[in-house]
Amino acid sequence: MQIHQPKSLPKEAFNIIFAKIMELNIKLQLYNQCIAYVQKRMNEAEHAFKDAEQAQNEDTKSSAGDKYETGRAMMQQEKDRNTIQLNEANKLMVALTHIGTKGTSLVAENGSVVVTDSGKFYIAISAGTLVVNGEAYFAVSAASPIGLKLKGLKTGNEFNLNGKAYKIAEVM
Repeated sequence: MQIHQPKSLPKEAFNIIFAKIMELNIKLQLYNQCIAYVQKRMNEAEHAFKDAEQAQNEDTKSSAGDKYETGRAMMQQEKDRNTIQLNEANKLMVALTHIGTKGTSLVAENGSVVVTDSGKFYIAISAGTLVVNGEAYFAVSAASPIGLKLKGLKTGNEFNLNGKAYKIAEVM
């Protein structure tokens, strides 16, 4: 895709606008990948719950009553575990609804992309490594140890975590 600079817009202004558009595009892609991550977790938990429910309903009573009751209890535990996973995924989805994808900030906050000398971080939810345009970003929760360290910092700030020094090159 080619983008041409309008003749009436100075090159410096064009470059700043283009850079901001690219930053917003990266944030939107990271956000969408987080949504997909949570949706996958929700779908897996729902599918596993339905499988456990079906297995519980299909379990027929045998002459060994204890075996029947044990099987049903195990399926109930599986359903309970999957309900917990689904609830956790729902909490992540709610957290994502509070994260903005528009605009940039001078300080690291929820929804910010923070570029350090040791990696790129997206402050949202803990979703592991996300890749945008061939670049790796670590999706971290604001409540995680690194998220807590990053929040409120600006370009040029430094911090230490687990004996490792980080310097912030950019906050988007």
